[in-house]
Amino acid sequence: MSVSIDITGLRPERLVVVPSPLAELGMALHALSEPGHHPGLQGWVTGVTARLDSHLADRMCEADFLWRTTFSDLFLPFAGIAGGDTLPGATLAEELDLLDKLTDEQFVDAALEFTCALPYSTQSPPVLADSELRGRALELAAARGPQQLRFSRRLLDDPPRIRAWLRQFLEDCDEAFFADAWPRLRHQLAADARHKTDLLRHKGLAEALTAVSPAVSVDEASGRVTIDKLRLGHTALKNSSLLLVPTSLGWPHLQVLDRYGWQPVLHYPVGSPGLAAPPSVDQLALRMTALSHPVRMQLCRNLARSTYTTSELVQIHGMTAPEISRHLSVLKKAGLITTRRRGRYVLHQLDATAVARLGSDFLEALLR
Repeated sequence: MSVSIDITGLRPERLVVVPSPLAELGMALHALSEPGHHPGLQGWVTGVTARLDSHLADRMCEADFLWRTTFSDLFLPFAGIAGGDTLPGATLAEELDLLDKLTDEQFVDAALEFTCALPYSTQSPPVLADSELRGRALELAAARGPQQLRFSRRLLDDPPRIRAWLRQFLEDCDEAFFADAWPRLRHQLAADARHKTDLLRHKGLAEALTAVSPAVSVDEASGRVTIDKLRLGHTALKNSSLLLVPTSLGWPHLQVLDRYGWQPVLHYPVGSPGLAAPPSVDQLALRMTALSHPVRMQLCRNLARSTYTTSELVQIHGMTAPEISRHLSVLKKAGLITTRRRGRYVLHQLDATAVARLGSDFLEALLR
């Protein structure tokens, strides 16, 4: 599974790396709402939470489905402005002005992404004018609890009121905690943007894009960027730019905006504490499949304690040599065991590090 972006004909000047204060505020809200996703930010989250006004904390819960479950495109409003070449604002106020420029339909469509299950990569019906779609949105919101139902009803009944509420809420968050954090974050993001821009200028498009994340690959011959994620999606640049937006608070999330009619955006983490080359989704699938078989689980238990030859494993498990060899082959292909030769013997051993990381790798893939 992956998300692909058709970049056929993309000129270097249409690939832009630029920080976004509104996107970073959105990621800050996500980290505060889901601290388990961001163990490296525990100190910051604890400090902000301790100082947070109780009234603002209550308001933060009112529409947290916009940032808790995942990351709403409302935090990347520049991508929805007609023309396909609008850049993020230099300040939060400028970006909130861009948010105000989205049409009511765009705003509601993006806000209901996780409630109404509207089409994402294809054109969706106008939910504000479609009574059947509106009813479906409210029905799905009700399944997520009374709070989300109330907010969705208010959103559909009076979009300008909710837009004003959201802007005021974001301005209050800026005053409460984000204005203190942004100057420090901005310098790190600007440095990363300069680095990626230098790569683009001196080493080319593919080098700049693959430097975003090990999960990003580029096939210049076919004009396609592929992002290794546990979902399917596709978009094409057409006449728009491709924006790379760095985030200091976002690891391990690698967000891809491929909404129909919006310019594509890669919102990627910088300063990741993860490995330089984490396993691909396909490799994780191989590992999960390999460990799903009871015989291979038993083999792993043996190989975690010592090295064994195939003949020794045959005797322990009472199976034929070809059967044991097939199971060992699956484990080795999944990267879960290592082999080494000692004289005429081939010894197998569990790669304990790979197995220990499997849980966190799987979580990382889910959140990427």
